Amino acid sequence: MAQVSRRTFLKATAATTALVSLGTFEFKSWQKSYAEEKENITVTPSFCNACSSKCGLLVHVKNGRIWKVSGQPDHPFGKGKVCARGHALASIPYSSDRLTQPMKKIAEGKYEPITWEQAYKEIGTKLKQIIEKNGPGSFVFINDPRPTGKFYGHRFLNAIGSSNYFGHETVCSNARDTGFNHTIGGVPSGDVANSKYIVFIGRSYGDGVRPASVQALVKAKENGAHVVIVDPRLNNTAPLADEWLPIRPGTDLALVLAMSNVLVTEELYDKEFIANYSVGFEEYKKTIVKYTPEWAEKITGIPKETIIRIARDMAKVKPKAMIEQSWRGAFGSTYANGAETGRAVALFNALLGNIQQKGGYIFGKSPKLGKLDESIHPEPPEATIPRVDAEYPLVSPHTGVAAIIPQKAKEGIVKAALIIQTNPVRNYANPKYMIEGLKSLELMVVIDIQMSETASIADYVLPEPTYLERDDVIEVIPGVKPAISIRQKVIEKVHANTVPADRIFTEIAKEMGLGDYFNFSVDQLNQAMIAPLGITLSELKKKGTIIIDDPVELGVVPKLKTASGKVEFYNESFKKAGFSPVVQWMEPLVKPDSNSFRLITGKQSYHSHTFTVNIPYLLQITKEYNSERLWINRTRANQMGLKDGDLVEVISELTKSKIRIKVTDRIHPECVFVPSGYGRFSKYLTNANGVGFSYLDHLPFHMDPIGGTPMIHECIVKIRKVGV
Repeated sequence: MAQVSRRTFLKATAATTALVSLGTFEFKSWQKSYAEEKENITVTPSFCNACSSKCGLLVHVKNGRIWKVSGQPDHPFGKGKVCARGHALASIPYSSDRLTQPMKKIAEGKYEPITWEQAYKEIGTKLKQIIEKNGPGSFVFINDPRPTGKFYGHRFLNAIGSSNYFGHETVCSNARDTGFNHTIGGVPSGDVANSKYIVFIGRSYGDGVRPASVQALVKAKENGAHVVIVDPRLNNTAPLADEWLPIRPGTDLALVLAMSNVLVTEELYDKEFIANYSVGFEEYKKTIVKYTPEWAEKITGIPKETIIRIARDMAKVKPKAMIEQSWRGAFGSTYANGAETGRAVALFNALLGNIQQKGGYIFGKSPKLGKLDESIHPEPPEATIPRVDAEYPLVSPHTGVAAIIPQKAKEGIVKAALIIQTNPVRNYANPKYMIEGLKSLELMVVIDIQMSETASIADYVLPEPTYLERDDVIEVIPGVKPAISIRQKVIEKVHANTVPADRIFTEIAKEMGLGDYFNFSVDQLNQAMIAPLGITLSELKKKGTIIIDDPVELGVVPKLKTASGKVEFYNESFKKAGFSPVVQWMEPLVKPDSNSFRLITGKQSYHSHTFTVNIPYLLQITKEYNSERLWINRTRANQMGLKDGDLVEVISELTKSKIRIKVTDRIHPECVFVPSGYGRFSKYLTNANGVGFSYLDHLPFHMDPIGGTPMIHECIVKIRKVGV
C-alpha cells in the first residue's frame, strides 16, 4: 500500500483547517489573537463519540480551542490509546457542516430556521395530539445508544406511556444477541488476553478498532495463543493470525455445527460443566451427530481435516479456548441463519466449559447505581403496552427491531418518531424504502449535529452541541472489574444556539404537561447514580474513569439469565415462537450463481459506518488509499477480463452503482466486498457526498424473522466493466 507522505498530510491538514475555521470566528482573526495570547492549556477527561465503544479521552484545550486528544490510561476499552477515528473526531466542533439552529420543514427539501421556543411548543403540542388520538403506542424513540439519549429516551417513553424503544442493534448485533440471550442468557466478553486458542468468525479487531481489544490479542499472541480467522475476506487482523479459513459466505453455521459434532461424538466436551450447568443436552446430541465434518466441507469449502483439527486442538486447551463472541461479524445482522449461528457459537463455547473461566467467556459485572429521590423527582411508571415489533418475540425489547419502523408507519401503526444521533435512512436498510416509510409519519423529529440523510427528511431538526461541548449522563462499563466514566464539557459551545439532548427532552416534556418527570439537571442525576459507590461527582470529573473494586469471581459459574438459569441446548422460547428448539442448519436466503456474486461489507479501522466519512482528515485516508473500492477475487477478475482499478458497474435487482475495483487474492471468489460507510447522499454534507457507494442501496427489504435484522449480506449482484 502507498504511504501517506508528510506533504500530503500537511495538505490535508491545511484543507481541514480551512474548513474548521468557519465556526464562530474567522480563521485569520483567530490566528492573530492566538499569536498574541499566551498559551493557556487545560486537560480534561471525557470519552469519545466516534463509535459505540466510547473510549476514555484526555482532551487538551489550548486557548479555548481543541488542540489534541490522548487516551485515558484507566479506561477499560481504550487503555491509554485513541484510534484514528477518535483523533479525527476532535475536529467536529469546527466543522462547516454543523447544524447551528432549529429547523422546520416548510416544503419538500426546504427548511426554515425557528426559535427553540417555537420548536418545543409545536413539537410538544403535535405529539400530544397524536398520542391522544392514536394512543401512546403510536410513538417510537430511536437512538444509537449513548448514555444521555438512552436514559432520557427511556424516561420520555415511560412518561408518555410507550414501550417502543429502539437501538441501532437491528443492523449490528440483533441476530447474535438473540441467539446468545436465549442460549446462555446474554452476551459475555471474551478473555482474549488469557486464551490459548481463539477463532474469529467474521470479526476483525484490526478493522473494528477498540484499542484494548487489539492489546489483548497481542498479549495472547505473546503467550503463544493460536488465532484463526474465519472470513470470506482476509481482514486486517491478519498480522496477528496463524491461519485464514476463506469460508463460503453465509455458511459459518455449518462450520460451527461440524466443530460441535467433533466435540460431542469424540466426547471432547467438558462433561462436568454440561452435567451441572445445562439443560436439553441429549436432544441437542441427537441433532448434532448428523452435522459431520464431511457434510460441512461440501457446504463451507473448508476441508474436513481442518475442521476436525481445529475442534480437537481447541478441546485440548479448554477452557482457555473460544469462538470469539463477535459483534456484527458474520452473524450479527448479516444472513438469514444469523440467529442460529449465534446459538451454535454460544453452545460450542459451552461445550468447552469456558463460561466464567480465565481465557474463556466472562459475564462482567455492572456497578450498582443509585436513583433520583422519587419524593423530589417523581419517576414515571414503566410502560406496559405491547410493542409495535411484537411479531419478533425473541428479540430483546432493550434493542427492538428498528428497521421495521417504516413499514409500521406505512401501515398507520406508528405516527410519530423521535430520532437522536442515528441515521436509519442511510444505515438501517434500503434508503428508498426507509424514506418512503418514514415520510408516512405525521411527526418526525431528529436531534443531531449534522444534516444526515435522516435529518434531511424530518419535520423538525434540532441541533445538539458536539460531545466536546456538553455534559452527559455517566457511562456504565460492565467488566471483570466494572467501571464508570463521564463525558463533560471541555470547550464553550461553538454555535451558541445548539442545545443538549437532556434539555430538549425536558422542554418538550414540559409542553406536554410532563415536566415534573424531568425536574433535575444532568449533574443531579449523575450524583444520585454514583452515590451508592461512595464517589463524588467532582472526583469522577477529575479522574474521568473510575474502576470499581468489585471484581468478578472467575471459576464460579453464575446463574445464567435464561429461563432455566442454565445453558439451554433445548430452548422452549424458540419452540413457542415457532422455530426449532434445537439449533439446526439453515440455508442462507440467496445464493450467487456462476455469473453473479454475493455482496458483503465490513468496517475499516478509520471509519465508523457513515458517521465519520464526512470528516476531512479521515476522508483523506480513503482518497490516498483508494479504500472505497470494491474488492473482487483475482481469478474471477481475470476470467471477466478485469484488471485492478477498472471502473465497473455493480448491478442488482434494485439499482446500479459505479465503482473502481481492487483485484486481490484476499477474498472468496463467490463474493465481492465493499467497505461500509460510503455512499452518503445528503446534500448538506460537503465532504462525503458522492464518495463510493453503499451496499444498502442494493439490498432488498427483507427481515430475519428470528433475529429481526435486514440480513445485510443476503444480496446478489452482477459486475460488468463500464463500456462493455
